Amino acid sequence: HSDGAAWFWTIVAGVHFELAEQPEVDMANFAGRPVVKEMLAVGLNLVENGTIDTLGVTSKTSLRTGDAHGSTSEKLSVVPGNLVNGVSFWHEGSVRVDRSAYAVVVLDGVLNLDPGKLSTCVSCGLCLPHCPTFRVSGEEAYSPRGRIDAMRAVESGELPIDKTFVDFMETCVQCRGCEPACPSGVQFGDLMEGTRSALASSKRITPWWQRMGFQVLPRHRLLLAGSSLLAVAQRLRLVPKRLGLATLPIRRPARLAATGSDVWLFTGCVMDAWQRQTHVNTAKLITAVGESYAIPSAGGGCCGALHVHAGLEDETRRLAADVMASMPGDAPIVVNSAGCGAAMKDYGHLIGTPDAVAFSMRVLDVNEYLAERVDRLPSMASPRPTVIVQDPCHLRHVQRVVDPVRTLLGHVASVVELDDDGLCCGAGGAYSALQPDLAGQIRERKVASIARATSRSDASLVASANPGCSMHLSAVLGDDLEVRHPVDIVADALGL
Repeated sequence: HSDGAAWFWTIVAGVHFELAEQPEVDMANFAGRPVVKEMLAVGLNLVENGTIDTLGVTSKTSLRTGDAHGSTSEKLSVVPGNLVNGVSFWHEGSVRVDRSAYAVVVLDGVLNLDPGKLSTCVSCGLCLPHCPTFRVSGEEAYSPRGRIDAMRAVESGELPIDKTFVDFMETCVQCRGCEPACPSGVQFGDLMEGTRSALASSKRITPWWQRMGFQVLPRHRLLLAGSSLLAVAQRLRLVPKRLGLATLPIRRPARLAATGSDVWLFTGCVMDAWQRQTHVNTAKLITAVGESYAIPSAGGGCCGALHVHAGLEDETRRLAADVMASMPGDAPIVVNSAGCGAAMKDYGHLIGTPDAVAFSMRVLDVNEYLAERVDRLPSMASPRPTVIVQDPCHLRHVQRVVDPVRTLLGHVASVVELDDDGLCCGAGGAYSALQPDLAGQIRERKVASIARATSRSDASLVASANPGCSMHLSAVLGDDLEVRHPVDIVADALGL
């Protein structure tokens, strides 16, 4: 080759090497629909490009072209939805053309979303099969991709915040099943929580009666009294069945007393009021592995998980500060509610202080804690039951705790897996009460998967490590198939 040709191929080889570690995305085959809205590259001249978003709004998208930096001086038009001169998309939302990096910038907007996180989505559609609302509705707007498109449109000012937009956001279960499936690492949970926070701040979601209900959660005596009254109302058939609420206990075991300081046992609000027996069994298993536990002081009774789902970010921070103060020191914090554990592991991000980061690193789901010590548990005291495992979304998708549940249950039981790849059951904290129709449709898919698992096994138990999931499923599964926390199953099997 000539010297010029050799130099050309050297540059090409260098570019390919640089892009090799980034995920390759065929931008021309985005599940059969055009990519939405803006993609602004820094330092570029205005070019008009027509696009169609998923809401059916035809618009003009402003793009820019300009001098490329580094190894090339070409002027390039970056068009959404197509590969242009070797463009690939970074996880952090940058566009790389040859050796040039242009940051993708989103116009300042009312949702105050992180531009990098918002631009990371490349609309590949791999999230769609893992989204429960998309699976039951078939609507693009009820998918993570459609919701992100709507966020972009509102954030850039191209669309207003109206009832349609609010509906798209409120109907999300926040299961975050899309996150493990995303090759670009889109932090959808952060985007949805940020959007809901903006909507709640402007009083567009989370009405006054819901906010008043959430104020009861950290007031534990009031919560216990109200839960007992609700349990009585259930017996009198005064609670609508459409709420999908499982039968609540009228009486509870005595509150736990601390036995030492090896670990903290977080008791929480709803978990203690509605499923205190699981706390009792957790305490028994902690003792069985040769360790002691402390109980949080007053004031740490609610982690704020439901509040952050509802967009009440300031209230969540106050509750998080109280929870952190209630469990000082450096001992591990054992949590037996998947939703609470996920929220507490996120305190470092939520509060953003070194103390909050250190606190979050101490939090362990009870399955994580016991799986590491399973060899210390006593041997079986009864025949091995067959158990179907239903993974709560905030355990499987958010905390990424999957194997420890099987390790713990496998000590005493034969484990049967579901065939739905961890699809959401529709509980979603308060979602089943606020969106009963969608929650019911999502639950039907989960129940069908459980029925298939039952048909190929002799299982009579379903293990679910979250109170919302277990109650949501118990409300329809009946007496033939009992839904219990893994801790309860293990403690009973061991005769503790």
